[in-house]
Amino acid sequence: MLFPYLADELNDLEVAGLRRHRRVLESPQGARIVVEGREYLSFCSNDYLGLASHPALIEAAQSAVARYGVGAGASHLVNGHSVLHHELEVALAAFTGLPSALLFSTGYMANLGIVTALAGRDDEVFADKLNHASLNDAVLLSRAKFTRYPHLDLVVLEKRLAASRSKRKMVVTDAVFSMDGDIAPVPELLALCECHDALLVLDDAHGFGVLGRGGRGVLEHFGIASERTVYMATLGKAAGVFGAFVAGSVELTDYLVQRARSYIYTTATPPLLSAALAASLKLIDEEEWRRERLRELIAALRQSLKLQRWRLMDSATPIQPVIIGSNQETLTVSEVLRDHGIWVPAIRPPTVPKGEARLRISLSAAHTIEDVAHLAAALNELESAA
Repeated sequence: MLFPYLADELNDLEVAGLRRHRRVLESPQGARIVVEGREYLSFCSNDYLGLASHPALIEAAQSAVARYGVGAGASHLVNGHSVLHHELEVALAAFTGLPSALLFSTGYMANLGIVTALAGRDDEVFADKLNHASLNDAVLLSRAKFTRYPHLDLVVLEKRLAASRSKRKMVVTDAVFSMDGDIAPVPELLALCECHDALLVLDDAHGFGVLGRGGRGVLEHFGIASERTVYMATLGKAAGVFGAFVAGSVELTDYLVQRARSYIYTTATPPLLSAALAASLKLIDEEEWRRERLRELIAALRQSLKLQRWRLMDSATPIQPVIIGSNQETLTVSEVLRDHGIWVPAIRPPTVPKGEARLRISLSAAHTIEDVAHLAAALNELESAA
């Protein structure tokens, strides 16, 4: 073998219960999925509103592909910027209530583009320790000073902001933390940024479509409007399709077009996706029942779980993590659930801190109360038998 150390490191991951494996999905996303020939009740998708296989999105994509083809064929700045991309950006800005929006291919690329364009060697970026990996990688690539603060610890953050002598300052945070399900205290973070003249970058990947009365995300949830915020959300979770966008002032999005390398140097997404997303935005806006269903399911799960040794984390979002602790026990529980036809993913370090391996339960408006009751009964039984 040319690189024997690769096999050694893979074996070490296997022994530590940290090696990851892919399974092959053979159906659309939904409350029930087919994986490798078997049907499962699924609690592992970020399709929070149940839109990923909605007929309206499928119809919009089919109509668009017939007219505009499949691939964009070029980057946005060459000739890949379709009328469908443009119309979706206009719709996203109107939906979020912000002056302008800019599409990115993925949330990872959006975060890389934001941070590396707006921060550099003479600047300092302050980041919550539980931020998504894309935000951390973005800061490292920016070459700015990287200062992390304990999860949601605003006292420490304020001290570090006050001590900073950097040219420009930026606070970056998940709006909804993807592995814990808790919501960042955005009003308090914004107040600190105003006091210390810092930008506030919000990654609302898991809040867009879910939070706020109209599903407009964390800014609507808290009733916030500030030019100091840079808002990013993804479109492959609650929106059910693919991609991401950044929204804020016209100057912000124009600057990103000029400077965000992850925007400039990549092919535009297929226009058909923008057509599907336009249909998705309409459903998010009009069908409040989907968010109401989520609230009912969250309450039902939290009332039904009677855990003694494992711990259900405090979360009011569709992300409902159950901390088990041991990597191996978490994997075993996930496997036993699969044997019983229930799919809940085991999340282990480095995605979560060492000793905090967990089941990440993701609820969807496509689930029923009976689905949640079935999951809760299985978890209660497994914990008591462990």
